[in-house]
Amino acid sequence: MEPTMLALFVVFGLLIGILFGFFGMGGSFLVTPALLVMGYPSRVAVGSGLAFVFGTSVIGALRHRDHGQVDYKLAGIMIVAMTVGIEVGKRVVDTLHAAGSADLVISVTYVGLLAAVGLVTLRDAWSEAGSGVDFSERVQALEIPPMVTLRGDVRVSATLIAALGLVVGILSGFLGVGGGFLLMPAMMYGLGVPAAIAVGTDILQITLSGAYGAFVYAKDGLVALPVVATLLLGSALGARIGAGATSLVDDDEIKGYFAAMLLAGSLAVATKHVGSAYGIEALATVSVALIFGATVLVSGAVVLAAVCRLRDGHGDTWCRLLTS
Repeated sequence: MEPTMLALFVVFGLLIGILFGFFGMGGSFLVTPALLVMGYPSRVAVGSGLAFVFGTSVIGALRHRDHGQVDYKLAGIMIVAMTVGIEVGKRVVDTLHAAGSADLVISVTYVGLLAAVGLVTLRDAWSEAGSGVDFSERVQALEIPPMVTLRGDVRVSATLIAALGLVVGILSGFLGVGGGFLLMPAMMYGLGVPAAIAVGTDILQITLSGAYGAFVYAKDGLVALPVVATLLLGSALGARIGAGATSLVDDDEIKGYFAAMLLAGSLAVATKHVGSAYGIEALATVSVALIFGATVLVSGAVVLAAVCRLRDGHGDTWCRLLTS
């Protein structure tokens, strides 16, 4: 890799690490579309995203454990179900690749899911107290044995948790993500788990499911090791910063920043493919700028919000805006 590209990936890894530690996502929801817009083949982008997930999640899991933000019972059920789902998703990708339609289908699915989850999360973050998504109450009311009690005094069916993990696992293996951008909102809105617990538990399951997913792709030579290694250099520090920030900001702030990143990722991938379809080269540059720009802005806002919380929200105008 050229020195300029090496430095770029290290910095990008640092910023993704901050977001990973803060949101409970391995960063593949940014790494995979970033590699796609930079011209890497879809299967290599998917495999490299999963490899990065595994490498960076170990650090974040330890930090969230220290903050008491992990539900081991929930994570255990999710890990087993997602492992099965990832294998199914990988076979779907192989089938699409053989048919010559993997790039298009993966990208379109990315755009749709990122946008949908981002809009739902943004709606909830901006809604007034008591007017947010209440789907979790209906799920908790389904008495399908065996029932388990999770942290945050949440009682829900273990069968439903496993079914949710299977679906997220299939999408993870298909899209090359650790499942974080799907699993975090699924735990919050589907199961009613508090945001901070959802983040920490998400990272724990990502560690193992990401390891399995990375192995599945690596054995076929579909992991760009130089890219993954340079990203991990930066993310090692960033993950520690982000995990610490999670304990300092409230749930609505976490949801708001999370939604912003998902919507930026959706717009970036969509812009890339519109440019390719109509031969507009400038749109390829715009898509890269969206991915990297959003990462810089949101990770910076996360760090600033945490610093402001440490100062009890006092200080300059930026602190007042972020903590209001």
